[in-house]
Formats: sequence, C-alpha cells, structure tokens
Amino acid sequence: MKLFTSLVTAALLSGAMPVMAETQNITWWDFFAGGDGVRMKALIQQFNEENPDIKVNATTLEWGTPFYTKVRTSAAVGQGPDVMTYHLSRLPMGLKEGILTPITDADLAAADLKQDDFYAPALAAAKGPDGTLYAVPFDIHSTVLFYNKKLLEGTPYLDADGNLTGVDSLEGFEGALAAAKEKGSTAPISYATGDDGGVYRVFYTLLAQQGGELISADGQVLPGDSADKAVRAVEIMTKWYENGWQPEQALYEASVALFTSGKSAFFFNGAWEVPTMVDLEAKKELGFEWGVAEIPPLMGKQTNWADSHGWAIPIQGKSEMSPEKRAAVMKLIGWMEKHSLAWAAAGHIPAYKPVASSDEFKAMKPNSNYAGLADHATYDPRSPVAGVASPVYDAAVNVLAPAIHGYMPADEAIAQFRAEIEGAMK
Repeated sequence: MKLFTSLVTAALLSGAMPVMAETQNITWWDFFAGGDGVRMKALIQQFNEENPDIKVNATTLEWGTPFYTKVRTSAAVGQGPDVMTYHLSRLPMGLKEGILTPITDADLAAADLKQDDFYAPALAAAKGPDGTLYAVPFDIHSTVLFYNKKLLEGTPYLDADGNLTGVDSLEGFEGALAAAKEKGSTAPISYATGDDGGVYRVFYTLLAQQGGELISADGQVLPGDSADKAVRAVEIMTKWYENGWQPEQALYEASVALFTSGKSAFFFNGAWEVPTMVDLEAKKELGFEWGVAEIPPLMGKQTNWADSHGWAIPIQGKSEMSPEKRAAVMKLIGWMEKHSLAWAAAGHIPAYKPVASSDEFKAMKPNSNYAGLADHATYDPRSPVAGVASPVYDAAVNVLAPAIHGYMPADEAIAQFRAEIEGAMK
C-alpha cells in the first residue's frame, strides 16, 4: 500500500512540474579558416556556454566554390545547415538557385534587431531585387591601403604624424610610387597581380571611382560609357607594371610577402590582412612602421570594392524549419551581431552600427582609421555571375591579368572581358 501511495504521489508531483523545454540543436556551416576560424570558434563556444537551451553544432567547409556547391545540393534535399555564413556578393546566385529563405521583420525582432541597425550599402547587398531581406549582414570587409612609413620618410607623402598626405588623386598617388622607387622600393605598390581577386578588386575600385558600372540592374555589361572607364582602369594598372611599380604575376602569398618584407611602399589588399601586420609587429618581425587607410579617391569618387559576410537561413528541402528552431537561429544571429567587436579584431568593420559606433570600436586601432568606408563602399554587381568565386572573377584572371602585363591592349581586353561575362549569363 505504501509503495502504491508513493508511486501515485510521485506521478502527481511529476505531472505538476513544468516540462523542461527541449534543447534546440542548430546545424551551422561556415567557411572560416585561419585567424577568422579561431575567432569564430571562440564566439560559438561562448554562445553555447551562455545559452544552455541552444546547442550550435558547427562545421567549417572549404571556402569558395566548394562551399556554395555543397550548400546548393544539400539544401535542396533537406540535408543542409540551419544557418550558414554567406558572402552577400553571392546572394543573387543563391536567389537564382532558390535556396535562401526570406528574413522577415518578425525574424529580426526575435533577434532583437531591426533593419536600421545596419549600414545602408551592406543592407542593400543583403536584399533581393524586390527589397526582400535574405541575409543579415555581419561585417564589411573591403580593400584598404597599407603603407610603409619607412619608404615614405622624407617624401612629400608622409606628414609629421606619420599619416599619408598628398595621395588623394591619381597624379599624387603615382608621384608617391615614383618617390618610393627612388628610395629603393622594388615594388612600390603590391597586390596580387596574378590572382583573380587581387586583379579584380583593384580594377573594380578604379572603375567604381569613375562612376562606372560593371553590370547594370537590367543585366547590361559595362553599359553607357562604362566600357571606356574600364579601359582607363586597365591602362592605369598596365602603366604601374610598365613603370616597374607593381610586381609581375604575383600570387596572393607573394604579394603579401613583398609588403611585409619591406620591399613595397604600398599594398592593396583586404582589411583581413590587418591581423597579419599586427601579429608581425608584436613579434618584432617587421622592420618598419606601417599604417593603413581607406583607398584614396584616385579617380575622383571616394569608394572602393567591398563585400560582407552575412547570416543566411537556407531552405530545408521540401520541409519547413519549426518556429521554435527558427527563433533559436535568430537568437543566435542577434547574439553574434551584439558580440561582433570580437570579430572586428580580424580587421573587419562591424555591419551592426551600434557596435561600429561604440567607444570600444572607436578605440580599436587601426580598424577605426578606415571605418568610414562602410558608408560609401561599392559592392559587386547584383548579378548571378558576379561575386566571390564567380565567372566575373574568372574573367578577371583570364583576361585582365594578362592585359595589365602587356599581353593585350586595354581596349581589346575589355571587349573580351565583356564577352566572357555576357557568355556566362546565357
């Protein structure tokens, strides 16, 4: 009898107790390696520790085409992630493939976010043609201009505080290249002249600074007078080669080494290389003082190539994500945005303005020196053939890279460049 009474009492008590909420397991995919990977893994670990009701199970895949191919094939059959990192430049391709789900205002509210929290260029890149949001911007990563103060000392291009001066025009910048060469710089301006990304980003920046357009909203390649402006960009890059100012067919690693070894006065690359410089300086393995700034308005307009990492929620095959899991995913995204100061240490600018405008970020040097580019960055064309690991990048290395080394006249190169992009659109 006592045993029966005990069992009944236990059952009543257990029925009166609240049912514990089920832990939401989130499948996460990213493409972050190196220092980026270390920082992201630390953020994920911190989130899991602070949110015991959600478990993020993270997988890192190979950057570029392999990542996007796997996302496309897996999401279509319901074997993809619940949330993933996504280059906003690839968003038009994702929309064409039909693998991205809209992010609604209700989703943003669940993350304690709103659209006005983000820089306008990044937010625009996260939307489809009809204004629907398909990703949440996380950062803005852009080309910047690194410079070697030692190679500019005693020239008119370095002020008393060690800041660049007199380079806000093409004439001024090329004057600085000539002055650096006279001081012994073997490659006054280094960038990846034999690499798709290096060539494309410099070309696209020079085109955008002239007000040129690579692909219009209606799908025209180099519309209006943009072809002439593209020719001008290639002519400038060719001149830098002919004058011995830039390296010949340098791949990415070689372009970095030219600057870090002290052979280049300037270095065009992404802000993601800031940690490289900071680490070398801390180890006392850098033989010069360095600085970094926005790329000057060489062609008149203050702008430069940029992209963003964002958060996207892919389709789940023919199924739909449960409301509970989607709420957990949005909670994760909101948490990441509010903790993006740690991500900014990788050289990126937070796309979430409350962090980017914080005193903590303003004190983060040298990142805040070039933070202004977030307001006037130019993203890749909103086209399925553009963006990272795209046909546009392929055309840059196949056509533009040989042209800037004198293998083809600039006008012929742009004609072929245009033809390759138009061919990819068919």
